[in-house]
Amino acid sequence: MIVIVYGVTGCGKSTVGALLGRSLGLPFYDGDHFHPQTNKDKMNAGIPLTDEDRIPWLVNLSRHIADWDKSGGAVLACSALNEKYRKLLMVSPNIHWVLLEGSKSLIQSRLRKRVGHFMNPALLDSQLATLQKPDYGWKIAIAKDPEKIVTEIVKKIRTLENLSAFGIMGMGVMGKSLALNLADTQTKISIFNRHVEGTEEKIAEKILVDNPGYTDIKAYDDLQSFVSSLATPRKIMLMIPAGPAVDEQIELLVPLLDAGDVIVDGGNSFFKDTNRRARLLEEKGILFLGAGVSGGEEGARRGPSIMPGGSREGYELVAPYLEKMAAKDYRGKPCLSYIGPEGAGHFVKMVHNSIEYAEMQAIAEVYFLMRYYLELPADRIAAIFENWMGANLSNYLLEITIDILKKKEDGSLLLDKILDQAAQKGTGGWSVNIALEYGVPYSGLAEAVMARNISSKKAVRMIASGMYGSAQLTGIEEAEPFLDKLQAAYQATRIINHDAGFSLMLEVSEKNNWNLNFSEIARIWTNGCIIRSVLMEELVDIFKESNRLILHHEAVDALKGYQNDLSYVVGQALQHGFPVPVLSSSINYFLGCITGHSAANLIQAQRDYFGAHRYQRSDKDPGVSFHTRWKE
Repeated sequence: MIVIVYGVTGCGKSTVGALLGRSLGLPFYDGDHFHPQTNKDKMNAGIPLTDEDRIPWLVNLSRHIADWDKSGGAVLACSALNEKYRKLLMVSPNIHWVLLEGSKSLIQSRLRKRVGHFMNPALLDSQLATLQKPDYGWKIAIAKDPEKIVTEIVKKIRTLENLSAFGIMGMGVMGKSLALNLADTQTKISIFNRHVEGTEEKIAEKILVDNPGYTDIKAYDDLQSFVSSLATPRKIMLMIPAGPAVDEQIELLVPLLDAGDVIVDGGNSFFKDTNRRARLLEEKGILFLGAGVSGGEEGARRGPSIMPGGSREGYELVAPYLEKMAAKDYRGKPCLSYIGPEGAGHFVKMVHNSIEYAEMQAIAEVYFLMRYYLELPADRIAAIFENWMGANLSNYLLEITIDILKKKEDGSLLLDKILDQAAQKGTGGWSVNIALEYGVPYSGLAEAVMARNISSKKAVRMIASGMYGSAQLTGIEEAEPFLDKLQAAYQATRIINHDAGFSLMLEVSEKNNWNLNFSEIARIWTNGCIIRSVLMEELVDIFKESNRLILHHEAVDALKGYQNDLSYVVGQALQHGFPVPVLSSSINYFLGCITGHSAANLIQAQRDYFGAHRYQRSDKDPGVSFHTRWKE
């Protein structure tokens, strides 16, 4: 626990801080003692400090606060008058802020009695002008004796110690896993699940029964009790299904909350719904974030990638807790970043999921060609994928595919017993619709969604298969040369599909003035999330140089080398009766992108012919349109 006692000069910070430290059994530090001598000389001369003077001092203090927090806590007396200064000191979620305030005349009388302090009393006016009183923390009147002030602060701290720092609503797979994840960091949390007679009874309590030893978790199925258990400003994360359920839960929550409380929607909500909710809650003074969470059950339990967007102020309040939950990149930095305003976080998670769709479909097509075109057994395919994992193709989805290909049930491959109908939850389709709305080519990622749609028509496929017969020709290709080409085709497809996903983010970011940082987005996708990979690690540096992957020199060199192999694999697959929608759309997308002069001029002429839609000319000024009477 860190207690920061702050206020203007003469308010009694040092006196109260020292007494408070003794009362709590914590070491006391006076922030003034950390000022360099040049700062002390200026203050002694009555010269107000500038930001250039204060920032290094505050940064130094923040390092000490982090160390004190790790070693058991401390009490610090520090001016911290401005909000931007306080933010520099917010390096731990365990900070209690205590503002000592009183009338100017009372403080002046105290300053006149003070002897031997380097702070010139003449600086009081400038400090009062600088002071920004926050909504958080405690404000304590200094007219009382210091001992009574300390008693009041200690009472507040003891009361607060019985409250939870963070709340999670919705104890499904993801909500439960995130709750246990955060509780593992010794954070006091409250969990809530609704009570539905006969179907959802004591769900939250059951988690504690199933996980004994978690003394920092309080379980509730009564909403009022849950909200009352949280320290202010309250920080509540919703882990409930996207759609009307989110609106219904927010409607129930708002009357129980105060201005400055934070709601985080951690589900897969559509980003336009998040935009609407953010505007609605802003009017009520509630801070709202839409946070994409990727990693599935294991990621949520051990550390997911988290993509919050919305209220920046709300983010600053919940970031210390989200950082504890999040996975860490290879440098040890949390896979968490403030994405941008409004629904930017949920938008980026939506694109993440569409890239995930394409990655999964690409692996499925590669597997299918190995299994049924080359007629390789599952264990051989698993071994090939293991070799690929060590050949700069390492990624989480390929890793789990290897496990799937090894899983046996009653001596036979479990995969062969799974019905070939792929489900989806909506984010893939939303991405396709947004790509259409913003005019962004999305070929491979759209085809991944359509492939799932086709797979769902199992009855029609079975009838058609019987009517048309099998058109698949197998066992006619030498395996090793084809596998080399297939590996190159797979890598090319992955680069192309990532380009499409990030291109959609680029277009939407520019249209909405979100200023998305693609390098940072790639960084938080390097661990914890479903699409983590070696390629994603490479994208961190690539996006520092270019916002278009396909135009970066490393991608150009790679795709030039892979192009013929991708074309060959697609050609062979189609010629021999194997559908490869993502592989084939990827080469078409790529060829379309690198074709300087296309057949689109004929389409424009056709549109003008039948609809007088007009066209522009390559030999005239841009923006000037023309119409031709084509039969004259």
